[in-house]
Amino acid sequence: MEYYDDKYDIIEYCFPQSNLSCTRKARTRSEFVVMYVFFSSISVFTVFVNLLVIISISHFKQLQTPTNLFILSMAVTDLLIGGILMPVESMRLVESCWFLGESLCNFYPAVMTILVSASLGHLVFIAVDRYLAVCEPLFYASTMTVGKSVTCIVICWLSSVLYNLTLLNVNGNMNNPHRQSNCVGECLLIIDFTWTMSDVVISFILPCSILFTLYLIIFFVARNQARVINAQSESISNNAKCVISKSSDRKAAKTLGIVIFVYLLGWIPYNISILTVESDSVAAYVLSWLLYMNSFVNPIIYALFYPWFKVSVRYIVTLKILHTSSSHLNLLPS
Repeated sequence: MEYYDDKYDIIEYCFPQSNLSCTRKARTRSEFVVMYVFFSSISVFTVFVNLLVIISISHFKQLQTPTNLFILSMAVTDLLIGGILMPVESMRLVESCWFLGESLCNFYPAVMTILVSASLGHLVFIAVDRYLAVCEPLFYASTMTVGKSVTCIVICWLSSVLYNLTLLNVNGNMNNPHRQSNCVGECLLIIDFTWTMSDVVISFILPCSILFTLYLIIFFVARNQARVINAQSESISNNAKCVISKSSDRKAAKTLGIVIFVYLLGWIPYNISILTVESDSVAAYVLSWLLYMNSFVNPIIYALFYPWFKVSVRYIVTLKILHTSSSHLNLLPS
């Protein structure tokens, strides 16, 4: 049902049959189509690429290293973000209404916050793993085993679940049918300002500080190691040494820059929006999508840059993984 205001503009409602319905953003049919196609494409790609990562590491024994187990678990997180959060958030952004009912409104914030926190937690653990591999190479094999990686992954998930459920329960966001709502068709996430500030520190500033510190140490250590190796190489000329050293520096700087840039691109605007923008505004949804785009980019950064990924994808797409003993194939360059 449509109504008209004093200026003769069409007013649409989420639930026209209800007198308490929220108003709905009026869009043309072409706008609906373009927006849904765009967001659906991002969601499908995120699920597909992360699924390839999951199948690759799960199937091929050679890839089941401590580092790749972190990537595997993070890919599961990012797949769930692409398969659950992205479709729901695209609906909320395009329709500007909540059509999934009160029960899912109470349950959805828990899923959203747990998955987002778990994704960030995996980035931190991957940074720690890389720090140990680069800065403590002699002790890495004994320090970071498959069993310890699994333990870290369990800790990451459990801490994310316990922290976010506690945060939501304290602020009355779960199993609370009397949660404040202005109209029918609205799903609010209510967090007290004090808890919001605490969450920004715990969920953003602290992990950001750890990531920056570890990756800067990795960068400088890797650069120094490259210089030592080049200085000790007597079989190449001084000009070649210079080229190799500079190339290593650029590669390390590029990788570090990509990781930090993607991290900041998603998390800084999102955390600013928490403090300055209303949670049900269009700006909040758009900035949330920047955060979810980390799940779109993560497999590209942490998997597509590895030589084994292209080989494993070729085996998966051609169904060669169905062959007997395919899990023992060699994917790494000799």
